[in-house]
Amino acid sequence: MHHRSLLVLGGLTGALGVAMGAFGAHGLKSWLQAADDGAQRLAWWHTGAQYQLVHALLLVAVGMWARSHPGRLVHAAGACALLGVALFSGTLYAMALGGPRVLGAVTPLGGVSLLAAWTLLVVAAWRGDQA
Repeated sequence: MHHRSLLVLGGLTGALGVAMGAFGAHGLKSWLQAADDGAQRLAWWHTGAQYQLVHALLLVAVGMWARSHPGRLVHAAGACALLGVALFSGTLYAMALGGPRVLGAVTPLGGVSLLAAWTLLVVAAWRGDQA
C-alpha cells in the first residue's frame, strides 16, 4: 500500500470516526433511549468511534512513516490497522444498530488486528527495516 493511500485512508477513517461519534451522541442517543438495552448499545457505538479515531491517527502516522521508510512491516501495519478498524468498530456499530450479537465474536479479531498493527510498527522501528 502506497504511503499516500495510507494518508488518504487515515484521513477518511478519521473524518468518518468524527461523523460516527457525532451521530452516536446526537441522533442515535435519542433513538436508543427507548430500547431496553439502549445504554449498552450506545456504549458499543461510543467504543467503536473512539477506537476508530485513535486508529485513524495510527494510519496517518504509518503513512508518514512509510513515506520515508518504505518497507513490508510498515505497510503491513497499515493493512492491519485498516482491517482492525473495519472488524472492531464495524461489528460494534452493527450490534449497536440492532445487528445480531453473534457479531461480538468477530470483534476480538479486530482487536487482534489492531494489536498486530501496533506491534508491526514497533518491530519496524526497532529494526529500522526498509525491506
